[in-house]
Amino acid sequence: MAKKDPTDLTVEEKLETLYKLQTTLSAIDEKRALRGELPLEVQDLEDEIAGLTTRVEKIKGEIEDFQQAVTQKKAEIAAAQISVKKYNEQLDDVQNNREYDTLKKEIEFQTLEIELCNKKIREAATKVEERKSDLKRAEEQIDDRKQALEEKKNELDEIIEETRAEEERLRDKAKDLEMKVEPRLLTSFKRIRKNARNGLGIVYVQRDACGGCFNKIPPQRQLDIKMHKKIIVCEYCGRIMIDPELAGVKTVAEEDKPKRKRTIRKRTVVKKEMIGVPEDRLS
Repeated sequence: MAKKDPTDLTVEEKLETLYKLQTTLSAIDEKRALRGELPLEVQDLEDEIAGLTTRVEKIKGEIEDFQQAVTQKKAEIAAAQISVKKYNEQLDDVQNNREYDTLKKEIEFQTLEIELCNKKIREAATKVEERKSDLKRAEEQIDDRKQALEEKKNELDEIIEETRAEEERLRDKAKDLEMKVEPRLLTSFKRIRKNARNGLGIVYVQRDACGGCFNKIPPQRQLDIKMHKKIIVCEYCGRIMIDPELAGVKTVAEEDKPKRKRTIRKRTVVKKEMIGVPEDRLS
């Protein structure tokens, strides 16, 4: 038997199909809700590990830069020591005081350079130790986060595995139902559902109110909903409306509460004209 074109469906059939699609999608949402905050926690841990890894690489780069600076300063010290040695040797061959003073200044300058380089080396060594300490802490944090990530992933995988078969069945059912809804109506339904806080794109009337936003629906509009002549949306929240009977929802009508019986208090009238009884005793 050929499938009926979605555009040829009656309004009643469209609403009924759309409500079945809603219940199926809501069931999928419930399966996802079982995962709770785990997917977000997994993502946060992965982002944190990525950030810590970047930090580790940066710290390693800084350590390498300091070590290169130490190597460079040691080379400068070696060059300065060679100069000092050479100038000291030249002191023995000076011809006048001017040459002697010049050599002495050069020796003093190179000695200061050596002291400055040694200071820089000590500072760099301190920085290297600090960065190594930071590196150790960062690597420990990475190991800790990786362990937590592994636990969260295992927990999430277990939940997904438990609900996988049922969720796939519901997805297949939802796809089949979507094929039965005309594209324009389906697009509107998905847009409404996306903007709705609880994911409900179509709701039934509950106690004369919208089942989504719970605003009161006028009697005439309720009658229009029951007539199934056209697609009607809530004027407050924009959700598509369907009457409970078409949705297959049983509503229990509130029985009239039994009227309370009026209690008649019997009043005893005592005639004051009783013989032999003084009037002041009866009052």
